[in-house]
Amino acid sequence: MSDALKHECGIALIRLLKPLEYYKEKYGSAFYGVNKMYLMMEKQHNRGQDGAGFASIKLDVKPGERYISRVRSIAQQPIQDIFAQINERINDELTKNPHYQDDVALQKQNIPYIGEVLLGHVRYGTFGKNSVESVHPFLRQNNWMHRNLIVAGNFNMTNVNELFDDLIRIGQHPKEKADTVTVMEKIGHFLDDSVGKIYKDLKKEGYSKVECSPLIAERLNVAKILKRAAKNWDGGYAMAGLLGHGDSFVLRDPSGIRPTYYYKDDEIVVVASERPVIQTVFNIPFESVKELKPGHAIITKKSGETKIKKILEPLERKACSFERVYFSRGSDAEIYKERKMLGRLIMPKVLEAIDYDTKNSVFSYIPNTAETSFFGMIETIEDYLNEKKTNSILAGNGKLSAERVTEILAERPRIEKIAIKDVKLRTFITEDSSRDDLVAHVYDVTYGVIKPKDNLVIIDDSIVRGTTLKKSIIKMMDRLNPKKIVVVSSAPQIRYIDCYGIDMANLDTLVAFRAALELLKDNNLYHIVEEVYEKCLKQVNMKDKNVVNYVKEIYSNFTNEQISDKISEMLSSEDINAEVKIIFQPVENLHKACPDNLGDWYFTGDYPTAGGNRVVNRAFINFYEGKNERAY
Repeated sequence: MSDALKHECGIALIRLLKPLEYYKEKYGSAFYGVNKMYLMMEKQHNRGQDGAGFASIKLDVKPGERYISRVRSIAQQPIQDIFAQINERINDELTKNPHYQDDVALQKQNIPYIGEVLLGHVRYGTFGKNSVESVHPFLRQNNWMHRNLIVAGNFNMTNVNELFDDLIRIGQHPKEKADTVTVMEKIGHFLDDSVGKIYKDLKKEGYSKVECSPLIAERLNVAKILKRAAKNWDGGYAMAGLLGHGDSFVLRDPSGIRPTYYYKDDEIVVVASERPVIQTVFNIPFESVKELKPGHAIITKKSGETKIKKILEPLERKACSFERVYFSRGSDAEIYKERKMLGRLIMPKVLEAIDYDTKNSVFSYIPNTAETSFFGMIETIEDYLNEKKTNSILAGNGKLSAERVTEILAERPRIEKIAIKDVKLRTFITEDSSRDDLVAHVYDVTYGVIKPKDNLVIIDDSIVRGTTLKKSIIKMMDRLNPKKIVVVSSAPQIRYIDCYGIDMANLDTLVAFRAALELLKDNNLYHIVEEVYEKCLKQVNMKDKNVVNYVKEIYSNFTNEQISDKISEMLSSEDINAEVKIIFQPVENLHKACPDNLGDWYFTGDYPTAGGNRVVNRAFINFYEGKNERAY
């Protein structure tokens, strides 16, 4: 993705099902869980660069001994910083107390971070301050072991105000109006309530206060707590939590918007945002990693018993297709096939754009995340050329010379590495005229492979704002002096904001939205903008379930091709000599390539939750009123 777009957060949960001595004996270290967590977080580094956090819980510790450890960082390399701190602390303890080296019991008792339940989080902040206080996991402390709660998630809620008001109604005084805080406090409220009720029941049964503690851990119904807490949540989420005594859970939203995968054997329970992370770190096959069903939670009790429980009634599955196009690692077997298919499906439109002149066309990709779609695109060109070669040879009726047959067979796609990103370059000047010149040099280009009669075809995974294309990539491509520049997006036009985690919160930053506005002006239809604004205003206080996405009317008078052509015009400029053509994937092709992940609201405006329509209308109101603020 040439435009800078913030990613999704990533979660990683590890529950060791054996005593730490087992891992020391089998794997040579009681730090097995910590080491695996480091790998899982690094393998999900692509999902977060604003911060990272780690928390662990030790099971069955004596009163007075610390059993919860947490460390968070917003350093430039936050994951490395966290584990540098952990390693420094561990090594310091082992240096000062060499007799700990072979005694796992002493290690667990005296060295922090070594526990049986571990939670990791990588954060890419899309809302709120990027301070260490905003970094997960969040901790809700209590002197009762069972009431300690640690929460981390990959999520955004669309109804934070409603959830905040709910907390006030039940008598709480939240310290902040943020979705993480409100979610944690909602879970915490029902956790406190459950612990209190179980305690009263146990007292009635004649148990002493000391005897109650382990029995509370046994009887605590995590699924019931989650059902009560999540009842009114509206958003996309994969929510992970640890309770102080050792229970753990990960809950996925009812539409399956945010991804969640898990694996379990007799040694370990592990949950992560991406399947290949689990496969790689634990060296297990594809089919052994399961996807958590929408609306379900994977819950592991302190005893080690693990169950999948339905918490919320699943809705129509709308798993985020952006995960498939861009966010998740392409090393996932399914995602790799899907991205190749996106490249194959867009190719007919590309061939049309270059008048089927493959001989005078050079094909490349930018950035690296578009490489897999590029492979699919090239396979389709090869299929086209093979058919063309076969027809040419057959048309010769066996009378072609060997030289002519060789000439026909020699034609192949011209594939070149055209653009290379200069990762060292930093646009440190913020003054616009100077900064634009620096942005234009973020990418280097390969000279000497493009001829003046050539078409230059570049595939990108998606086009969001178009800023980098206009200010950098197209200008750099034009320096190579091609006849035509064709920029191909493997994803459809991004027309609507996302309110479930991706950093697409303002409509007027989206190039497709700006193009539609220009078309309205060109066709004397700009009055529709005010009409949509009035319709959105009338729904401000309406219940979410009745709200309609009226922003769709901004696009309804124009075809996909008209909007694409307007984008092409907008992203070109007078100083560009080549003809510029932008091609987008049709939505129906996206569904063909990713049939099990149909979350497409940023392309179609069809939001999977009731709050989505309200949020997109609020975003339009903000645009119309000139407010540069989020709609959720």
